[in-house]
Amino acid sequence: MPLAATGDLVAAAAGARTAVAAFNIITLEHVEAVIAGAESVAAPVVLQVSENAVKFRYGRLLPLARAAAAAAERASVPVALHLDHVQSDDLLRQASAAGFSSVMYDAARLPYEENLAATRAAADWAHAQGLWIEAELGAVGGKNGEPPLDAHAPGARTDPAEARAFVADSGVNALAVAIGSSHAMTTRTAALDHDRLKRLTAALGVPLVLHGSSGVPDDELAAAVAGGIAKVNVGTALNIAMTGAIREFLAAHPEAVDSRKYLSVGREAMAGTVARLIRVLGA
Repeated sequence: MPLAATGDLVAAAAGARTAVAAFNIITLEHVEAVIAGAESVAAPVVLQVSENAVKFRYGRLLPLARAAAAAAERASVPVALHLDHVQSDDLLRQASAAGFSSVMYDAARLPYEENLAATRAAADWAHAQGLWIEAELGAVGGKNGEPPLDAHAPGARTDPAEARAFVADSGVNALAVAIGSSHAMTTRTAALDHDRLKRLTAALGVPLVLHGSSGVPDDELAAAVAGGIAKVNVGTALNIAMTGAIREFLAAHPEAVDSRKYLSVGREAMAGTVARLIRVLGA
């Protein structure tokens, strides 16, 4: 089927009090696994390409984007393409032509006023191109090789009043909020601030997004969706599943040299993780 629009999937999820799952992809095996997992539970899904993934692919967006789009168009469920954690204005401006319907512009590392100004400019450009745009306020942390953030540190979490002003002044369509999760967690031990989420949901009129969801236990994820999260980003959990399955296969088959043998095992493990997490989100 034709590529879906991220904004439409998120709006539908928010209206149904569920969340759409958005998975970060790095290889073609990631793409195929995410779609297979979503098809197995008959749920829509978002394929996300991060700026870090583009850097890994020699700085070229189109090869992975075109592969993802081709696979998505042959899927039996709605699949959207989202450009994630973009800091480069040059990369931002490649989004529409590469088939993406949405982008997450990441200026959260900057002081508030600079974040707002940069995000406002990005939102103006994105909307002129017909793109749905997400931003981040607060400190989720754990990106670019940094250790996972102390999500309980003073000032790390998104302030509801500040978030309301940021959304109004920036014009973004969705906001990623810091409520206790952190990127790149390899243990599922994050404890979310559900009271803060409740206040953010009441304060904002746009969908809320949870980043760093790989480190959040199932019951916490389900509670976050019930509390207003409409898009849940997952990346590290796929890499854990893939790497673990490949390690186990190679340990059992040290003579193996055909990469298809172990990549297929890794792909199957990722598809299982996708299906399980989508069920948790109620999508």
